[in-house]
Amino acid sequence: MPPQGGIAVYGGGVFHRRVACVCCVVCACLFFPSLGAMAGFGSESLLRSLWTQGELAGNPADHVVTRPYANPADLSPPARTGPLIQLDPTSEGLRGVIRRVRIANDAKVLALTFDLCERASNRTGYRTEIVNCLREKGVAATFFAGGKWMRSHPKQTMQLMADPLFELGNHSWTHANLALTDGTETRDQVLWTQAQYELLREELARRAQARGLEAEMAAVPMSMSVFRLPYGRNAPETLQRLAAMGLPVVQWDVLGEAGAGSARNMALRAAGEVRSGSIVLMHANAVPRHTHDIVPLFVDELLHRGWRFVTVSDLLAMGKPETVQDGYFERPGDKRQFDTGYPGKGTLHPDPQAAARTGK
Repeated sequence: MPPQGGIAVYGGGVFHRRVACVCCVVCACLFFPSLGAMAGFGSESLLRSLWTQGELAGNPADHVVTRPYANPADLSPPARTGPLIQLDPTSEGLRGVIRRVRIANDAKVLALTFDLCERASNRTGYRTEIVNCLREKGVAATFFAGGKWMRSHPKQTMQLMADPLFELGNHSWTHANLALTDGTETRDQVLWTQAQYELLREELARRAQARGLEAEMAAVPMSMSVFRLPYGRNAPETLQRLAAMGLPVVQWDVLGEAGAGSARNMALRAAGEVRSGSIVLMHANAVPRHTHDIVPLFVDELLHRGWRFVTVSDLLAMGKPETVQDGYFERPGDKRQFDTGYPGKGTLHPDPQAAARTGK
């Protein structure tokens, strides 16, 4: 993890944080005594003091996913639409779509990542078994959370934020396809999500202060500093816009939920594709049905083989990112199918009633 009270160094570039204006500094300092410093990814004392073991373990109600269009689509913005903290533009070495990181001596280290997606047309869930497994085994991971998902799941977001094993990254507000959005739409999708993170961090800080744990908040990052593309899609201008907002784009080189057969077969297939510096894609929003069965098998297999799990930011600090300009799942161009079929530039599910009316 980045050193306490310091700055994060990624692939030879230095990642600073700055605040947009003096008035924001004053406001933010009410909650962030060490403004400007990035320190770790959370605090065990904070996590265990604010929630009981049972609250952290969760329950089956957390898994519930509502049917698309069961309620009107939620297009509302967060309570604050602009983040207080502005990140410096990303360095040149981080401006592509990062698929993995080349690490000296091919060290057996990888980043396990989980998307927490939520479109405007429904509410997704939170697969508690996945998080419980990672905590039990002491496995680090990065969760790329949608802003609307964080707003729908404030307790779970703050728990992930407070946990020293985990890092939170930005996955856009309502899972927009950024290959289709214009500059204003892209900024809203990204910056609304940054602002929602800050709002929940402020709430976490209030709870910490009430317990006399203000000092522990120094370990909770002030802002999310990595980004994942919804659908894995981008246009050339997408990368320029995200670089200007200071967010490296992190994709993957291993699909952790792909293939067919039993959960064990899927876990072993994914484990067999891991290379030094790999980034593995999975989901924890209760949409892929078998991820919670795959994760413990996948983790145990890699631990048995001597692999070490780190967060994405830690992985970026270990070597040189391997980048492409147009992201893909397994083959270049295989994600363009997502440019059609999802209304609202990817932020809505296909309307099942409309499909029934048209027979499509």
